[in-house]
Amino acid sequence: MYSLKPCPEKPNCVSSLAEDPGHYIAPLNLEKSIQWPQTVVDILISVRGITVVTTNENYIHAECRTLLFRFIDDLELVWDAENNICHVRSASRVGRSDLGVNRKRVEKIRHLLSGNL
Repeated sequence: MYSLKPCPEKPNCVSSLAEDPGHYIAPLNLEKSIQWPQTVVDILISVRGITVVTTNENYIHAECRTLLFRFIDDLELVWDAENNICHVRSASRVGRSDLGVNRKRVEKIRHLLSGNL
């Protein structure tokens, strides 16, 4: 079973496993009938700048290239089939501030997933 890395103290990361409100973001709620990981991968690759790197029975790792400065951010998703949720972490590799890009990315994925459930 994979787990998400914790967010660093910098404000350029969000995670559904974070305990502090600055880094916390709600997990993605998925239906039992979802075709994990294929449906999620299809949605991720439909978003400009996202490249899926690793996929297996309960984990997806993607690299997300920012549009403005072309930085690479990491996006991790861990499927918790027992609770029908997907824990998520999106984090910048460099810098301190992300100008809210990671939070916006996860919310965009949440919105795209809700249209496919």
